Amino acid sequence: MEQITSTVGPSNISSSPGNPSPGSWDSSGLAPAVLLSFCFLLGLPGNISVILLKSKWQHMSSLSQTLMLNLAMADILCLLTLPLWIYALLFGWTFSLAACKTLSYLVYCSIYSSLLTVTTLSVQRYLQVVYLQRSLNLTGQRWQLVLWLAALILASPALVVDELITDQQWPRCRPPSSEAQMLPLLLTETCIGSVSLFIVVFSYICIQRKVSQGALFNRPQTSRLISSIIVTFVVLWMPYLMVNVLGVLGFTLSNSNLLTFWMKSSDVFGALIFLNTCVNPLLYAFASCTMCQKNVQE
Repeated sequence: MEQITSTVGPSNISSSPGNPSPGSWDSSGLAPAVLLSFCFLLGLPGNISVILLKSKWQHMSSLSQTLMLNLAMADILCLLTLPLWIYALLFGWTFSLAACKTLSYLVYCSIYSSLLTVTTLSVQRYLQVVYLQRSLNLTGQRWQLVLWLAALILASPALVVDELITDQQWPRCRPPSSEAQMLPLLLTETCIGSVSLFIVVFSYICIQRKVSQGALFNRPQTSRLISSIIVTFVVLWMPYLMVNVLGVLGFTLSNSNLLTFWMKSSDVFGALIFLNTCVNPLLYAFASCTMCQKNVQE
């Protein structure tokens, strides 16, 4: 995620001083800025509506309700930072180093919390459907505490490595370009994202098999809901993870072509993660409510 809020990769970083001319803006940040604007306009009211409709989750377990609320809150926190990042994409980072580190840390915390919450929801649904286990062992509040503590720890590198740099006379808030610092970050993000993606896909494949085999759950609409969650998560996360793998290979093999592709494509694919944060709560809320209603009717 170190590339999400930047517009140009390390090889284009210049140490030469200078400021953009008054009234100018960086056209290279237009595509990710437009995508992030869409995420903000769609995701913020969407996540707020999920929280307001909490009364509709009465058929869900207390853990599911807590995780749904946690997911929406994490995504709201992430989305609230987007206006500043959008401005920085177009006009450069004009704020302080402290603001750079703080906002980066908040983004990392919220995205990691969202990712871990989605994974926990997948595991819980897997246990409920496949093994008929109503909930995980810990209470909702304890799981919420565990998820946020894990996110706070995983996001801590942002407070250390993020700094202000000059990129073709545009000030940027991002990690430095050195391999020693970028490679561990890429490896950490790729490993965590890949493991979470595997758990989600595995859980819902097992759920899909259980649904198709059981007469009680054999409903086309339920299958479509489950499939939509799998496809959405995979489609929006897989490109970023694959690009990160190419970045790791580029640094490891000192391959300039791979590094160039990683630097040029990581911004747009990274912005897709924000799109995932704004649609995830809606998908899970709709799926959960619909499945509960089906079970009640049965």
